Amino acid sequence: MSVAQNPDRGRAARKRAPRSSHGTWIPSADRRDPVGVLERQGRDRLPELLPIRYGRMSASPLAFLRGAAAVMAADLAAQPHTGLTVQLCGDAHLLNFGLYASPERSLLFDLNDFDETYPGPFEWDVKRLAASIAVAARENGHSEAKAHHAARGAVTAYRTAMRRLAGRGELEVWYERVDVDGLLPLVRSARHRRRAGDSLTRARRRTSLQALGKLTEVVDGRRRIIHDPPLLEPVGAPDMASLRKIFSDYRSTLSEERRLLLDRYRFVDAARKVVGVGSVGTRCFIVLLTGRDADDPLFLQIKEARTSVLEDHLPSGPYVHPGRRVVVGQRLLQATSDIFLGWMSGPQGRAYYWRRLRDMKGSADVAAMTPSALAAYARLCGTTLARAHARSGDRTAIATYLGTATTFDHAIADFALVYAHQTVTDHATLSAAVAAGVISAAPGE
Repeated sequence: MSVAQNPDRGRAARKRAPRSSHGTWIPSADRRDPVGVLERQGRDRLPELLPIRYGRMSASPLAFLRGAAAVMAADLAAQPHTGLTVQLCGDAHLLNFGLYASPERSLLFDLNDFDETYPGPFEWDVKRLAASIAVAARENGHSEAKAHHAARGAVTAYRTAMRRLAGRGELEVWYERVDVDGLLPLVRSARHRRRAGDSLTRARRRTSLQALGKLTEVVDGRRRIIHDPPLLEPVGAPDMASLRKIFSDYRSTLSEERRLLLDRYRFVDAARKVVGVGSVGTRCFIVLLTGRDADDPLFLQIKEARTSVLEDHLPSGPYVHPGRRVVVGQRLLQATSDIFLGWMSGPQGRAYYWRRLRDMKGSADVAAMTPSALAAYARLCGTTLARAHARSGDRTAIATYLGTATTFDHAIADFALVYAHQTVTDHATLSAAVAAGVISAAPGE
């Protein structure tokens, strides 16, 4: 990725992909069946968990969109793009933004999922965010006009933030962050301020100590992770031995002072955990560690890292190891990242990455949002995404491409509405496949 600040690159990109051209999207004649794309993804996943994935994706069009990053990546790749490369999140839908604690224990708002991160054209993330906003608005019963307004607001916020950051120095951009304590005064409605305040309070309570009471129990005098199959299951002796081994390998990817901190904890127990929507079926574990005593817990998550859904459609990236790709991508995109982020290879050469399971994390209740609340949240996501992209890409070129007019904003909002309709159709295709017995879905998991 070139980080040279060059406005001429932005002007040249307008010739490759005029801003207004983003407003149209017509499925290509050879567009793959979305269910086939999902089944292909599932070939190397744990087969007993795939019905949970399909059940979760069948719940609604927004749930389908969350799990169908591979479907949308192929759709975006079929269109001309700007060639203005940033480190993409790769799955920047509005539910992959949220709250988390910085190492300094400040509560920040940022992107929070990086399984698909990869270098690519900046507008792919913007389009996925805008489409998710339009789908969410439709599910909430908002009008097409309100959905368009919310999606356009996210893009306008992205454009204005990127233009602002284009005039800033390198360190100033790098240290930019969204501190949530400064957000509450900006919320206009008293009711929305109360809801936002409640979300912050819940996030601050989501710590390893809270997880200790929720996820563990004492059995024969020893603390153990609760078994709740198929969502949370014990690991057998061979898997436990492997986890202890890869724990040691993971430790070596941390900086020296963080290895010293980790060495103060003792490995107590581990379990396999089902997480997310699109990730269901990948291998994921949680590990319970204790520090000074049993009331000093640390939960780590070990998650399988696979090939990004973007890799089939873009030039080769700089990292061969998928776990390292995820970790480096997260560090590039987030204002500040988990001190326990690390990666390693496990049995059968599978790649994994490690992170904190809970660290004052929280997410917005999008389903309860009014049109005005969704529009405000969309603007926050757009601003945050611009900050993330500005750290790795040519922000001057992107700002020049976007310009001062609202051409790009309206075009992406138009695309969002069209793609929202496509998502409804794809969701119906999945539901029909489940009803016909082509694939199995586990309801309510």
